[in-house]
Amino acid sequence: MYEYLTGLVTSVTPQYVVLEVGGVGYQLFVANPYRFQEDAEKKVRIYVYQAVRDDAITLFGFIDRAEKQLFLQLINVSGIGPKSALAILANPDHQGLIDAIANDNVGYLTKFPGIGKKTASQIVLDLKDKVAGMTSTALFSPAVPVEADNPALQDALSALSALGYKERDIKRIKKQLLKVDANTTQEYLSQALALIN
Repeated sequence: MYEYLTGLVTSVTPQYVVLEVGGVGYQLFVANPYRFQEDAEKKVRIYVYQAVRDDAITLFGFIDRAEKQLFLQLINVSGIGPKSALAILANPDHQGLIDAIANDNVGYLTKFPGIGKKTASQIVLDLKDKVAGMTSTALFSPAVPVEADNPALQDALSALSALGYKERDIKRIKKQLLKVDANTTQEYLSQALALIN
């Protein structure tokens, strides 16, 4: 098992980042790849979780240890796989997520791709005591606002699709994103996730 990898971010895609460590490029699936865009060609530490299945060995990456711990708690909930957990962690309203779990707000949780009422209820049941008293600042860095139509916006929209959001929802928020200001894909994606949920 790996705790973290330290290396250079050499590639950022809508679903994953590539971290070069000792001449080897590791494909790390992350909740929001574009938050690593500013770190391209810089040495960074990414916390990892290795999932082993019959047909694949997959690495999931996290900005810090706290995000990794929340991911591990989410995948231990019946009905939540790694992709669903990443889609939940990609939400920029982290305090809203924590509050929804703590306050039995099943409706809030069903907004995430692949999360139905039954699974949302299971998340609340399994994690309510674990998130009690938790704040988003203890877990995540703050989200950043977003900008007009450009390649960064297109990358953000591709990332939403990769996270499993429906095309009609993506088209709906694109109109709103065209009216805001941003410079990076990370900024667009943060705003898009806030609008879509």
